[in-house]
Amino acid sequence: MKQSRFAGLLFCAMLVIYLSSCGGNGSEKATTADSTAQTDTAAKTVAVEPKRNTIVTTPENLLVVTHKVANFEKWKIGYEAHDSARLASGIHNYVLGRGLQDSNVVMIAMKVDDVAKAKAFGNSADLKNAMKKAGVIGAPTVFIVTETWQDTATIDTRLRSRTMFSVKDWDAWKTAFEEGRQERIDNGILDRVIGHDVDYNKKVALVTAVTDTAKAFAYYKSDALKKRREASGVVGEPVRFLFRIVKRY
Repeated sequence: MKQSRFAGLLFCAMLVIYLSSCGGNGSEKATTADSTAQTDTAAKTVAVEPKRNTIVTTPENLLVVTHKVANFEKWKIGYEAHDSARLASGIHNYVLGRGLQDSNVVMIAMKVDDVAKAKAFGNSADLKNAMKKAGVIGAPTVFIVTETWQDTATIDTRLRSRTMFSVKDWDAWKTAFEEGRQERIDNGILDRVIGHDVDYNKKVALVTAVTDTAKAFAYYKSDALKKRREASGVVGEPVRFLFRIVKRY
């Protein structure tokens, strides 16, 4: 009788061990399967960072100064030493460029917080003295432009063309100009900044990047561009200044 009971208990124990073992394997397989599924799902659902929008359409004012210097390196030291005076007038360094034909012709673009203060600074005796001390030659060209469109995407070339001209009507010109974008791209020209004089939108300021000098320079002289200007209401001959960006602040 005792042997019978002992055999029964032994059978039950073995059955429990077997079922536990089977359950453990099943759980392990399920855990592995769940883990693999989660990994696969995670891999499939990794967030792709959206492409950054490089187009800026919020109007921004820039003070742009162009002048010739006796020695660029000496002038640059003097220019940057005068930064505190600019900051006091709400003017911030932005881009520094040097002329393509004459590297001692310098163009500085500075962001402006307050137009009235910037105008006062541009006409101040302090600025004139600082320019003279830094070795500026001749009278500088100073103007404030309102950027209405800008592409801030990083591109390979630092060569730029700044073009100034007058138009009969800003809106009509802008519409016609945008229609010719692909033609400019095909000729090695990329739009970078579109704007106008802060006080008069019929005086246009345009900055483009030159990606192919041979094509771009030929296009500047082409009948195709001349016809586009006429159709868009450009008055007179544009004034172009070619420069290379040497520093971004």
